[in-house]
Amino acid sequence: MHSMKYFSHLNTAVQLLHEYNGKLPFGIFIKQYFSAYKKYGSKDRKNISHLCYCGFRAGKALQHIPVEEQILAGLFLCSNEPNELLQHLKPEWNETVHLSLKEKFSIFNTSSSILNVFPWKDELSDGIDHEQFCASFFTQPDLFLRLRPGKEQIVQSKLKEAGIHFSEVSNACLALPNASKVDAVIEIDKEAVIQDYSSQRIGQFMEAARAGGTSTHSTHAFAEASAGKALRVWDACAASGGKSILAYDLLSPVDLTVSDVRESIIANLKKRFATAGIQHYHQLIADLSASALNIRNASFDIIITDVPCSGSGTWGRTPEQLYYFDAREIERYSALQKKIVRNVLPHMKPGGWLLYCTCSVFKKENEEMVNFLTSEYHLQLHKTELLKGYDQKADTLFAALFTA
Repeated sequence: MHSMKYFSHLNTAVQLLHEYNGKLPFGIFIKQYFSAYKKYGSKDRKNISHLCYCGFRAGKALQHIPVEEQILAGLFLCSNEPNELLQHLKPEWNETVHLSLKEKFSIFNTSSSILNVFPWKDELSDGIDHEQFCASFFTQPDLFLRLRPGKEQIVQSKLKEAGIHFSEVSNACLALPNASKVDAVIEIDKEAVIQDYSSQRIGQFMEAARAGGTSTHSTHAFAEASAGKALRVWDACAASGGKSILAYDLLSPVDLTVSDVRESIIANLKKRFATAGIQHYHQLIADLSASALNIRNASFDIIITDVPCSGSGTWGRTPEQLYYFDAREIERYSALQKKIVRNVLPHMKPGGWLLYCTCSVFKKENEEMVNFLTSEYHLQLHKTELLKGYDQKADTLFAALFTA
């Protein structure tokens, strides 16, 4: 590629980062930009996009240097192999791309270290290795598929036939390189759901609720469910329905209720449910931070609250959110989570279960919420886990299962 092309790509990336303010997901923002400026070919778009994301991946560590330098430093940190752009613009760095991240940081004329990428060490949930977590931002997470019951063999066969590389994480989970074009090969939501590995592991908590319900809390509802009657499950913050489809696959027969605050989200969920073959369910638009569910006498065996949160466990996929994050938001999310849980609890059956989960790494949204629920509402904690994904190219989530 002509060296002018490199400068052009870098200049465009700099311009994009100057124009972007973090309010919109960057993927949407850059798509809109390329729609308005049609002169960029697909390779140009890919290279410019990569440079922008490299700029974001250093998080808070390099924000004190000019944007152009941030992008180049980010490219260096994200590269394990020499590349042409660095060869043209920073040849001395290109020769040392094989060094560790710690060593790369020491090359910069800056006081920043890898630990500044995510500077809120004291806010982290227990058990997270801060340095390893910071390092994970320089690697694009994988794409994970959850294979639906009975579809395991057909999905694997179709992927092999199409020459799409994958590795088997578990019987029902495959990991693929992030850019894999799977939607042209398999029927998404019908045969397999695109769902992060840690998110899939939330299923273990659902199964624990069912098992716990039929043994230690052998209430009438769970006794009926084990006799083939449907469990009443409410996915209270359903978003696009990934956890609902998981509950349907693992807990059937289920009498499923889904709610979300946004009508557009529920419309998307309905489409997914149709593809997934889920026909009988109840749906509601509800702002659970403002009031309780507006259904008289509605009570549930299992309530799933995948609450709105900082999303900090998923920032490896959306590093622009790390780049723009303001730590004051943690408090706001924590208050919101308390309101939502307060409003769902009256709908929990005696002996029923609350599954609380976040895609956050902040203890205020995780362990401190567990303390709040056990002390304020005298719920019994049955099982809790920080689902670490940062060391396996996956998201990091938190889950806690309570019974009344």
